[in-house]
Amino acid sequence: MRQSHPVRVRRTLSIAALAATTALALAACSAPAADEPAAGGEEKLQVAFISFAVANTYDEPMLAEVERVAAENNIEITVFDGNLDPNLQVTLIQDVIASGQYDGMITQPVFGPALVDVVQQAIDAGITVVNIDQILGDDFTTGASQIEGLAANVGTKLGEQVVDACASQDLDPCNVAFLHDVKASAIGIALYDAFNAVIAGTPVTIVAEGETFYNPAAAQTAVSDILTANPNVDLIATSDQGLQGAVQAIEAAGGSLADYLMVGYGGSVWSQQRVSEGVVYANVLQVPATEGRLGMEAMVDALRNGVIRGDVDPFADLPGGGVITQENASEFTGEWAG
Repeated sequence: MRQSHPVRVRRTLSIAALAATTALALAACSAPAADEPAAGGEEKLQVAFISFAVANTYDEPMLAEVERVAAENNIEITVFDGNLDPNLQVTLIQDVIASGQYDGMITQPVFGPALVDVVQQAIDAGITVVNIDQILGDDFTTGASQIEGLAANVGTKLGEQVVDACASQDLDPCNVAFLHDVKASAIGIALYDAFNAVIAGTPVTIVAEGETFYNPAAAQTAVSDILTANPNVDLIATSDQGLQGAVQAIEAAGGSLADYLMVGYGGSVWSQQRVSEGVVYANVLQVPATEGRLGMEAMVDALRNGVIRGDVDPFADLPGGGVITQENASEFTGEWAG
């Protein structure tokens, strides 16, 4: 039976009012059994990757780093596409457990609460579990571990930047169109709840909502409908893919981008350029490649070395606390295209 090396990596997005920083925190891990090879050993290990959605430009660099680190450590990655469906992810994890073929599993939840029981089953079955990118548990306001046997953690600022953007133009009220990405996802719920907590008592008012599914074309349609019904919108807040659709919608309608404030999250190459041009007021950085690397490195250390990594804050030394503004945009390098 495989040894259980409980590991957990989660990154709560630097958005709204979640954790102020993103951290990687490993709790106790079991040492490898005597017949398990150390790093560089010949035995090939098998790790399943339960993706949020494979067809997503944000996920591409994350998976690429997972696969790169895995290949360097004689670990084979098998990708299972959750396709934005938490119920499908549950089924996929059940299949991973039933197969008995996997030493480890990396999860990227669509809706964290739906995976709690089945992830616990995987840990109980002796599978090392690393969770990245989305919250795994019922509490969307914290990055702390919520499952016994998980060991790692890799949020805030979208609401703060919206308040700041509105204040910069002395807008009172400041009418905001808020575009969810996947409204029912764990991160979607966390973002919206935290966003509302941050804007409470400020001039910021959400006057319209839409949903993008991380798809610029869907976002373009949503924003077109919103601006037709709500010509008084001052600011659009959403992900990078959502902002791309918003720009397309405004330009297709013959409008001026200068008439709208935009605040986003993602930190893509696209958003970095748009912030530097002044089209986007501010953007909260995300680092999918770094997350993939940290998550897989944690998996390697658990499986090969029994190493406990402690806390890591990938944003600690970034300018502006990881918030891209026109003044500091040149200091950032986007980890994904957008």
